[in-house]
Amino acid sequence: MSAVLTHPEPLATALEPAADAHVDALFSKLYADLCRLARREVYRNAGADMSPGTLVHEVWLDVRRSTSLAFTHPGQFLAYASRVMRGLVIDRVRKRQALKRGGDIVLTTLDTLEAERLPAPESLDDIQLALDDLAAIEPDLAQVVDLKFFCGFTNEEVATMQGVSERTVQRQWEKARAMLFATLRN
Repeated sequence: MSAVLTHPEPLATALEPAADAHVDALFSKLYADLCRLARREVYRNAGADMSPGTLVHEVWLDVRRSTSLAFTHPGQFLAYASRVMRGLVIDRVRKRQALKRGGDIVLTTLDTLEAERLPAPESLDDIQLALDDLAAIEPDLAQVVDLKFFCGFTNEEVATMQGVSERTVQRQWEKARAMLFATLRN
């Protein structure tokens, strides 16, 4: 019996399924916006201990690995990217809070303003679950939350991206906030 040694596939071939010129062009075109989103997520969730560059490149890897993604306009791509970034940040925070990694140790700083802006890991889980529930029930509302809250777009920009009126976006935003508030209160 002879042993056959197999070598793992190179990384480049593992990423080729979703290599699509349209997605590549969209990513290049929106790179500055993706960096802005990543900086915002890192600032908002400093407990994640990630760099904005890492988040942007992880989004790129996720898009390249997926074979079923199709984006008809930039807003869809940015909403998808913000969901991926949020998921990465939440996973990193959960990992850091794990008991085997010393999650029961509380670090204190003299900078109380920074400590106040960090959400509790439990609230990140609750927010993620509430947004997932909202996306299952009303995907349009979840997309408005992604674009407005996580991407930082105005009502006018969201309306342009979605091809609806600004007033429709305002109504969707109000409805989404009410649904999320009710879900988080329970």
